[in-house]
Amino acid sequence: MSDTFEPKNIIVTGGCGFIGSNFVHYVVNHFPDVHVTVLDKLTYAGNPENIVGLPNDRVELVVGDICDKELLDSLVPGHDAIVHYAAESHNDNSITNPEPFLKTNVEGTYCLLEACRKYDVRYHHVSTDEVYGDLALDDPTRFTEETPYHPSSPYSSTKAASDMLVRAWCRTYGIRATISNCSNNYGPYQHIEKFIPRQITNILCGIRPKLYGDGKNVRDWIHTDDHSSAVWEILTRGRMGETYLIGADGERNNITVLRDILSAMGQPEDAFDWVRDRPGHDRRYAIDSSKLRRELGWRPQHTDFASGLKATIAWYEEHEEWWRSIKEATEAKYAAQGQ
Repeated sequence: MSDTFEPKNIIVTGGCGFIGSNFVHYVVNHFPDVHVTVLDKLTYAGNPENIVGLPNDRVELVVGDICDKELLDSLVPGHDAIVHYAAESHNDNSITNPEPFLKTNVEGTYCLLEACRKYDVRYHHVSTDEVYGDLALDDPTRFTEETPYHPSSPYSSTKAASDMLVRAWCRTYGIRATISNCSNNYGPYQHIEKFIPRQITNILCGIRPKLYGDGKNVRDWIHTDDHSSAVWEILTRGRMGETYLIGADGERNNITVLRDILSAMGQPEDAFDWVRDRPGHDRRYAIDSSKLRRELGWRPQHTDFASGLKATIAWYEEHEEWWRSIKEATEAKYAAQGQ
């Protein structure tokens, strides 16, 4: 294990998105000496409301593109680290139009790596378990850091490419970098196009929830707060050049999660509609996070999924003004896809 790295000024790309903004809140709440510069393009998935209320002397928002090299030249010097969350990340969108995924996930990562090389800045790359493809439902194994890459979608293939760039820049140029691959996150501030908040907001709007395919696809759920704490541990204590998988042993199939949501919101467990499956839909993800736990002593705190889901439902109930304006357009897009 390396010595503890103690950053004072960090850049969080995509810090107005779901997982990135939760990380910004985590840092502000737990590390009072750290200043965060949020760099976000504010696409449809980035919402500045996600960081409203955080102290202005601790958090600065810079609206810009990670592919803008001149912007990076002006912004990166003086920072200790970049934590790279910014990504195009919705599988359905990547199937409809892959081009933005190549631009942001591949070219954007390249630009950030070059800035870190130029200014000798520590870099942490936030990736996904989807780079490994999927597992059979009856396969007893889980993904590890040694699992071969086998991405299934335009989204996961561009994330796999970005991971490879990080490894190459670390080995060839010696940049100080780590990678984390995490399982499916849930919690506050998640865009309502995603599975859990889509079902919650459908019920709140009196719309029957929708379920892909046969509902047996398995995802390994982790609360976004646990993801944040793991990323901080890797940033500050991880070994350079290493990859760490982040997971909380939260495997559940989609129909079980949907029925949990229906039950928690007082609905019959069959009060949903089946819709056609996504092309190339991965069957099962499962994370073995033993390396992270063994080397850095990290442990998830939100291990009761029912409790975490109840709190997430309450957040969407209490923040209707945050999602109501985009609900109709989101559902219209799914309807056009037959979903």
